[in-house]
Amino acid sequence: MPYVDGFIVAVPKKKLKAYAKLSKMAGKIWREYGALDYREWVADDVKPGKLTSFPQSVKLKSGETVVFAWITYKSRAQRDRINAKVMADPRLASINKDNVPFDAARMIYGGFAQLVKV
Repeated sequence: MPYVDGFIVAVPKKKLKAYAKLSKMAGKIWREYGALDYREWVADDVKPGKLTSFPQSVKLKSGETVVFAWITYKSRAQRDRINAKVMADPRLASINKDNVPFDAARMIYGGFAQLVKV
C-alpha cells in the first residue's frame, strides 16, 4: 500500500533560493534510493488561523514562508529501507547542520498510510 512522508517547515524568504537548492539535492538522493515522488511547495494562499493553521504550526516569524512537502513510497517497509539509506548517504552527512537555510527545530513531519484513493 502506498505510503507518504509529509513535512512542513518555516523558511526565511531571503533563504528560499538556498533552500530550493538543498531540496533539489535531497530529492535526487531520495529518488536514487527508490522514492516514487518528491515534491515541495511554497505557501501561496496560507493565512493564519484563529486556533490552528500552517503558519501557527511552525511558529512562522516575520520574513518567513511555509514550505509543504511530501515523499511518496510504494509501502511503509520501502520507506523505512530508503530512509535508512538516505540518512547514511555521505552527500547529506556532509551538510553543515548549523548552516541549513531553515529552522529544523520547527519542522513538522511524519509518515502517513493511505486512507482514500479516488
